[in-house]
Amino acid sequence: MTQTNRFVVAETFGVKAPRGLTVEGFTDPSHPQIPVKKPYVFREHLRDVLAFLAEPSGDGLLLTGPTGAGKTSLVLQVAARLNWPVQEVTCHGRMELSDLIGQFMLIQGETRFVHGPLSVAARDGHILVLNEMDVMDAAELAGLNDIVEGAPLVIAANGGEVIRPNPKFRVIATGNSAGSGDTSGLYQGVLRQNLAFLDRFRVVQVAYPDAATEQGLIKTLVPSLPEAIGEKMVDVANEVRRLFLGQADTGQELTVTLSTRTLVRWARLALTFKGAPQPLAYTLDQALTARAEPEQREAIHRIAADVFGGLWTGTAP
Repeated sequence: MTQTNRFVVAETFGVKAPRGLTVEGFTDPSHPQIPVKKPYVFREHLRDVLAFLAEPSGDGLLLTGPTGAGKTSLVLQVAARLNWPVQEVTCHGRMELSDLIGQFMLIQGETRFVHGPLSVAARDGHILVLNEMDVMDAAELAGLNDIVEGAPLVIAANGGEVIRPNPKFRVIATGNSAGSGDTSGLYQGVLRQNLAFLDRFRVVQVAYPDAATEQGLIKTLVPSLPEAIGEKMVDVANEVRRLFLGQADTGQELTVTLSTRTLVRWARLALTFKGAPQPLAYTLDQALTARAEPEQREAIHRIAADVFGGLWTGTAP
C-alpha cells in the first residue's frame, strides 16, 4: 500500500468541484480491508473528510449526529473510492484499550501476540474508524491520546514493541454526541468523554439529509420505485424525525426514528412486496415499527396514513 495516486474529486465522488481539484489515495484496489464501493450520494461533509485525509495535522476526526444520518457510510464510501484500507471497530461499554492494540491469543496450540486494529492501522497506514466512540469508557479512550497526535505506539505486552505511525494513518470516530454525554435521553449508554481526548479531534456535525437529497438517494438506490412513493416516504421520515428529536408542537415524542438507512430499507422492501395487500404498511413494520412500542407503532403508521392518503391501504407501489 505504498504507491499512491491522485484522484479527481469531481469524477471520483460525482460532485461539483473545481476543475483539476484532486485528492491523494492509493493505486492498488485489491487490499481486503478496502470497503466495498456502493452507490452513494455525497453531501457537503465530503469536503471535511477529504480535507482531514489530506492533512490531519495531528488531529483525529469526530463525526457526530443522530443515528442513521450516514456518518460511518460517508467515511467508508470515501475510503472505497480512494482505495484506502479501513480498520473498523464498533465500540461498546466493556471495550478495553487492549482490544484495540492487541493481545496474546491461543492459536493452533501456541500463544501468540495478535495485533489489534489500532496497531495494524498505525503500522500499515490504514484509517481506524471507531464507531459509537462515545459509548466506550473514557479512561480507555484516553490511551489513544498520544498516537492520535502521531507519537509512537509502544506495546508493552509484546516486549515493548514500538510502532511508529505510518504517514497515512488516520483516526476517525463517530458518535451520537460530541463527547459531552447525552442530554436528550435518546441514546442509552452514551458516556461523557475525557476533555483531553476530545481536544485532539476536529468535530463535524452530520445531520439527516434534506428532502431533495434523500429523494435523489432513493432514485439512485431504488430506481424502480415510483417517484411519488419515494417523495412521500421522505415526508413520513421527516415527520417521524421531528417527533424523535422533540421538535414537534404536539408534545408527543418517539424513541425510534426513521433514519436514512431505514428509509432506504423501507423503499427496497416496498418494491419487493409490491402487489401484496397494504405493502407500504407491511414493509414499514419490517423496516422499523415492529421494534417500536405499540403506541409508537400506531403513531408512526398514523403519520404515514395521513401522508399517503389512499395509497396507504392500496396495493401500491
